[in-house]
Amino acid sequence: MPRIACKFGGTSVASAAQIRKVRAIVEEDPRRSVVVVSAPGKRDPKEAKITDLLYLCQEMAEMGTDFSEPFGIVRERFLEIERELGVKTDVGAALDACAEDLRRGVGRDYVASRGECFNAIIIAKLLGAELVDPLETIVISGSGRVDPVSYELLAEKLKDETKRYVLPGFYGRGPDGDVKTFSRGGSDITGAIAARAVKALVYENWTDVSGLLMADPRIVERPRPLLEVTYRELRELSYMGASVMHDEATLPVREAGIPINIRNTNEPSDPGTRIVPELSEDVKLSSVVAGIAGKKGFSMLCLEKTLMNKEVGFTHRLLGAFQRRGINVEHCPSSIDGINVIVERESLKGCTDELIDDIKRSLQPERVHLVDDLALIAVVGEGMSRTIGIAARVFGCLGQAEVNVRVINQGASELNIIVGVAPEDYERAVATLYAEFVSSQSRSLAPPAA
Repeated sequence: MPRIACKFGGTSVASAAQIRKVRAIVEEDPRRSVVVVSAPGKRDPKEAKITDLLYLCQEMAEMGTDFSEPFGIVRERFLEIERELGVKTDVGAALDACAEDLRRGVGRDYVASRGECFNAIIIAKLLGAELVDPLETIVISGSGRVDPVSYELLAEKLKDETKRYVLPGFYGRGPDGDVKTFSRGGSDITGAIAARAVKALVYENWTDVSGLLMADPRIVERPRPLLEVTYRELRELSYMGASVMHDEATLPVREAGIPINIRNTNEPSDPGTRIVPELSEDVKLSSVVAGIAGKKGFSMLCLEKTLMNKEVGFTHRLLGAFQRRGINVEHCPSSIDGINVIVERESLKGCTDELIDDIKRSLQPERVHLVDDLALIAVVGEGMSRTIGIAARVFGCLGQAEVNVRVINQGASELNIIVGVAPEDYERAVATLYAEFVSSQSRSLAPPAA
């Protein structure tokens, strides 16, 4: 039987009531046999995070002070979940062992992993599932990346297709055999590793939203959720500031061609967003754009020099000035006699004058000026390369909205068009592009998000 790997985030497992929803979702489909869980999230904004409390315990233990008060809050949180679910587990003993470990001295990775560990003990018991220890099955390199041997180890552990398994997310074992957490992506990465290990039909990522949105809800009122988006589109939207899964959390399943389905634990009937290697035929025919994303905080250095294109190594020397100062170059649009270098504004702090002097001395441009503050916006979509008139619509609608475009950039893949605008025009430009492209297509088959 094909299997589905499910990951439930912090809001999905924040309380006994939420965990009951998790049980209903898992039991609704017998293919959901591999379940990855996070630590309990906040139940209200004022509540302290479990991980922060555990960090505090570690710091107090290192200073030789009594950490019983913050640890008591952690203990009661898990014992309360256990009581309200009506299950008897070993979580009390695990909490006692953790307190002893804190007194003896432990690393931050061990402390950070305990919330997931304690929650998994309870949820495994509730689901009648086998608890899988990431220390035995997931190997993390010194750089924080998953070691490919993890797929084999986990596949062997999860091989019985008639059983249900629960894994705590976020951690595994490092090169020294001790607990090591993922540097970015957290439990999302564990879910992706598990999905790849069992060759899952789909990797379901359950959270508190019904999928990815086609624009920033802080700018566009009730933006539509996406029904389907490709991994390439997701990468572009993520780079441009959209709130999506981290790259490292998608890589294991992307390499294996396994789709991801972003789902809402509180609205399990919503279809969510499918992240796929290639769009389905009906989506290809009915849509062009996946979303509008952008962010502020860029600067652009503009150079002009006649016959610049005839100087071998001109661009190499220009970018070398940035490289020597450890400044990452984001975009580099150019013309025959001009070139612009776009970087994050923060990266220029304290070295702008020195950088410009270096460039003037080594390249002798006729003109150099800095656009100190710039916002970038991307219109992203697989269908753009096969659709006539996309660029005309982008600039036409921005012109009607009286938004001045300072820079234009489009990669060879034609997966996006990036425009640079003044920060004060950013919100108006995003809203205008959303209205132009999203209202006229059906990439989202759902109503606007509430």
